[in-house]
Amino acid sequence: MHLMTPARILFLLSPLCLAGSAAAQDYWHLQKSGTDASFRGVSVASISSTLGRVPVPAPVVWVSGSKGTILRSVDQGETWNRVSPPDASDLDFRGIVAFDEKTAYAMSSGEGAKSRIYKTADGGKTWKLQLAGDRKEFFLDSVACASDTLCIALGDPIDGKFNLLRTTDGEHWSSFPRAQIPDALPGEGSFAASNSCLLIRTAEDFFFVTGGTSVEGKGGRVFHTTDSGKSWTTTEPPIARGNTSSGIFAIATDFDNKQIIVVGGDYKQPGEARQIAAYSEDNGKTWISAKDSPHGFRSAVAAITATEWIAVGPTGTDVSNDAGKHWHSVDKAPLNAVALRNNSGWAVGPGGAIARYVSKLELM
Repeated sequence: MHLMTPARILFLLSPLCLAGSAAAQDYWHLQKSGTDASFRGVSVASISSTLGRVPVPAPVVWVSGSKGTILRSVDQGETWNRVSPPDASDLDFRGIVAFDEKTAYAMSSGEGAKSRIYKTADGGKTWKLQLAGDRKEFFLDSVACASDTLCIALGDPIDGKFNLLRTTDGEHWSSFPRAQIPDALPGEGSFAASNSCLLIRTAEDFFFVTGGTSVEGKGGRVFHTTDSGKSWTTTEPPIARGNTSSGIFAIATDFDNKQIIVVGGDYKQPGEARQIAAYSEDNGKTWISAKDSPHGFRSAVAAITATEWIAVGPTGTDVSNDAGKHWHSVDKAPLNAVALRNNSGWAVGPGGAIARYVSKLELM
C-alpha cells in the first residue's frame, strides 16, 4: 500500500470554517482580508523606506494561502492588497518570507510542478519563478531565510532522502549534496502546515522537524546542523507520535537563541491535549515535555518575549509565560500560523482569517 507523507495528507484535508470570533477579540484583533482563502503563511517585516513623503514606522505584513492568494499590508492590517503572482490561482502558497515592503519569497506546496518558489523585489507587482518541481515526488513543505539572498527549502523525502535545497545568491536554487542529506525513515516527512517546520538561525546553524511514523513506530524528530548541512544530529522530543497524522509541526527559538520550543500533536485529533509541546534549554540536545500542555494540536509557535510564547492551532491559541513550561488557553478561534516581530504579531487561518496580536500595552 502506498503511504502518503504527512505533508500530503494534511494538504488534502478541507480547511475548517472560522469559529470563535468573539473569543478571538480578547487576544486577537480580527481583520477583514476580503477573501475566503485558507491562509498558512504569514511574515512580518520592517518597512525599509518611506511611503510617499511620510515615514511609516509600522511593519509590513505579508500573508499567503490557497487559491494563489498573497496579500500585503503596510498599515497595521487596516487594508490588504492582493499581490499574487499572475496565473497562480490553482496554487496553494503555504509559505511566505518577507524582508521589507518590497522583497519576499513565496512557496507553494503540491505535487510536482505545483511546488514552486517565487520572489518579488517590487512589492508583488512582478514575481520571478525561481524553482518548480520536476517530478511527481517533489513536494515542498517549508522555506526559511537567513538573509534576502541565503534561503533553504525543505521538501518531502525523495528516494529515501529529505529534499533540501538552497540559494546563496537569492536567485538560483540547487540541492544539497546527496551525501550530506539525512536519510528519512519509511513514512517520515515534514508537515506543510504553517511554514514552521524549518528554522534558520545562521547560514551554518539550522533545524528541521518531522512527523509521521515508520515500521519501527518512530517519527517526530528534530534534525540540527551547525556546519551548513555537512553533518547532522537528531533528537526525539516527547511529542505525540505513532501515525501519519502526528508528530512535530513547528520549531521556533527566542530572540537570544537561548530557548527552543517545538509543538505538534495529531491534526486528525485536534482536541487531544497530550504531548503537544516540548522545550530545550541546551540548544536542542535534550527536550522536556511541557508540564501543562497546550489545549490541543498546535501547528505553529513563536516567541513574544524571552519568557512569553504563543502557540496556535485549529482549536485556538495558548500562551506560556514561563518559556514553555506551562500553557494556558486564551481563545478558541482556529488559526494555522503565527509570526511576531518587535512586539507586532499576526496570525492567519481558514476562511480568510487574519488576526493582529493585541499586546499587553494596548490592553492597558
